[in-house]
Amino acid sequence: MEHDRFTHERERLARGCERIAGVDEAGRGPLAGPVVAAAVVFSPEHIRAGLPEPLDEVNDSKKLSAKKRESLFKLLRSLDGLEFGIALVEPAEIDRINILRATHLAMNKALAALGQAPGHVLVDGRPVASLGHAQTPLVKGDSLSYSIAAASILAKVTRDRMMVELDLEFPGYGFAAHKGYGTPGHLDALKRLGPCRVHRHSFAPIKPGPQLGLFLGEAIDEPVAQS
Repeated sequence: MEHDRFTHERERLARGCERIAGVDEAGRGPLAGPVVAAAVVFSPEHIRAGLPEPLDEVNDSKKLSAKKRESLFKLLRSLDGLEFGIALVEPAEIDRINILRATHLAMNKALAALGQAPGHVLVDGRPVASLGHAQTPLVKGDSLSYSIAAASILAKVTRDRMMVELDLEFPGYGFAAHKGYGTPGHLDALKRLGPCRVHRHSFAPIKPGPQLGLFLGEAIDEPVAQS
């Protein structure tokens, strides 16, 4: 089947596991805002039959336009037989425990938000030791698994919407445009305004130290890679 990304899910179904979750996050790299994770469980029927159009376009959220992500986000949330959980970790907690642990915490919270615990988890990237579930890590998993890709879309759109709301609460930083990533405009706003409550104060260039003036004083040609 064209665009079939249920290979790993079907392998688990064949072994008798009917609750396979895909989990992914959005927002590891930004200088501001929460990290958001989502967990998605498709029904065995969807896994066996494949997704109907246009949901067969579900893919790594970074490969989709914002308009397409929004469209797929709405379709996924209304799809019969799909379960999902979405969770976040706020900037203050990121600063306290570090971004890697915060990302893993958000993943665990998203899995806990599912109606029932999964029998197996497909994880984008490297293994997550704290996950507490049997797991299969998949490098570039959001391009290989519909479950992970769907989770990436739910996490990304949820976080982007939050950053638009934060732009209204904290005007001047341009959160609605850059979503908290280290673009030249964002760095210029930091230089003019200083960091606000939703910035990650443990991240350079916000973290106090000699790098502050260096980073804020230099032009950056491209934003930090978005997740």
